Formats: sequence, C-alpha cells, structure tokens
Amino acid sequence: MPLYLLQLLAGLLGVEAGQDAVFRALLFERRSETVPPYKGITVAEFTDRISAARNQLAKCGVKDEGLTVPPELGAEGRICTNVLSADRDSLSYARTPAELLRILYLSGDEHVPGGFFPEGANGKIAREFLRKPFAAGGNRVPAN
Repeated sequence: MPLYLLQLLAGLLGVEAGQDAVFRALLFERRSETVPPYKGITVAEFTDRISAARNQLAKCGVKDEGLTVPPELGAEGRICTNVLSADRDSLSYARTPAELLRILYLSGDEHVPGGFFPEGANGKIAREFLRKPFAAGGNRVPAN
C-alpha cells in the first residue's frame, strides 16, 4: 500500500477515535438518564441496543459494545462499564469491509445496499461487493 494511503488512513483513524471517545464520554455521563419520550429506557440501554443491532447486522460476534457490558467482556474481564468500545485487553475491535457495509447498508448483507447508502457506497471496495462500475464524478484514488 502506498505511503500516502497509510498516512491518510492513520489520520482518519485518529480523528474517528477522538470523536468516538468524546461522544461516548458524554453519553457515559448521562448513562442513567431516561430518554424522552421513551419512558424508562436509559441512555445506557439505548447504546446497548444499538451495539447489539450492529453486531447482529455485521454477523461478526461481539465487536461493538454499549456503555455497559457483562464483566467477562469488560476490560481485564472485570469491569462492567465501558467508555471505550474495546476487547477485554482494551484493544480496539477490527472490522472487515464486509462487516462495515452490512452495518452501513442496514441490510446485514454487504451485497444489498440500503440504510445510509440506498444506492450503495461508491468507494472501490464497496463497488467490488456490488459488482458495480465506478459512478461518474466519484472519488478516484490518485496515481502513485
């Protein structure tokens, strides 16, 4: 992989990780609050349900966690709250491109567009899953 792509990916990963940490920290502060108009459902319960749905769509086991987890899934196998979604060794979960597309398409199938990308994503990897040619005006990777 060309160096410029590795640098781009590293930069994107850093920004995304920072944003995720801020969002999750704010949610964690409010984890016990109920969410109007959903009577009795707390912020923590919503995050747990969203994570369960993402895991189900991705068909990947547990690679997403809400704000609360069973202690055996928490950091070092003994913590049940979770500001950062990570494995028991506090390492970030890896996802394959197919797992990401299943979640983003909300279809559970990387070959069936929908959800956030009703027409399918237009990146090289997504187009390969859809067996779709490059769309006009799409993002092209510069030659090295």
